[in-house]
Amino acid sequence: MNRKRLAEKIIRTAYLNKEGHIASALSILDVVLFLYTRHMKKHDRFVLSKGHGSLALYAALLQTGKITEEDFFSFCKEDSKLGGHPSSKKIPQVEISTGSLGHGLPFSVGLALAKKIKKEPGYVYCLIGDGEANEGTTWESALMANTYELDNLVCIMDFNKSGERAIKLNTCEEKFQSFGWSPFSIRNGNSENEIYQVFSIFPHFSHGCPVFIQLNTTKGKGCPIMENNPEWHHKHPTSESEINQLIESLY
Repeated sequence: MNRKRLAEKIIRTAYLNKEGHIASALSILDVVLFLYTRHMKKHDRFVLSKGHGSLALYAALLQTGKITEEDFFSFCKEDSKLGGHPSSKKIPQVEISTGSLGHGLPFSVGLALAKKIKKEPGYVYCLIGDGEANEGTTWESALMANTYELDNLVCIMDFNKSGERAIKLNTCEEKFQSFGWSPFSIRNGNSENEIYQVFSIFPHFSHGCPVFIQLNTTKGKGCPIMENNPEWHHKHPTSESEINQLIESLY
């Protein structure tokens, strides 16, 4: 199933169930699919700190056979296990229930530290949004990760600039580097090839430090009507004509 087909499913389930952060999901769909289908191993763990992008995670679980089409299209219905934010109580593959921004990275630090203490293999991948850089817990976690030399922790930032209307970050590479992390940047964070290139080299150049990867993404990627359009932050299609227009525009 290709990206365009999954994007269509994301838009359709949001339309059918009148819920979902579609543009946020399309922003991270490429990296989440890459992690689940090409990169993560048995002992790796993934935390979606920006839980409102849950439809991208559910698409990856659908792609890998962890959930069914019926599950996917039950999104946000009563008694569905797929909520607007992912729940660890309902989905075995979800490490922690997320939604309140700034909580995923602290949990990931604890998970990575536990792996270190127990001498367990594998990486902990935590995907945060750029808006989470406004949360103090992000920087407390960054400091702690360096203090405990958590070279098994990778923080991936979805830098789609949605937080720029509040506080301009410009870039977070130098900020994380100042906290002792090894920083990397992916110029086009929606390019699977560029994602692969960085994820294939960072273990050799992390210098025993936690790793920060900035994904320079486009919010709503693949749907021109939604791309970098704040109106679509938390909005669903409301008519057949609108959903047809959105789907026809996908690339």
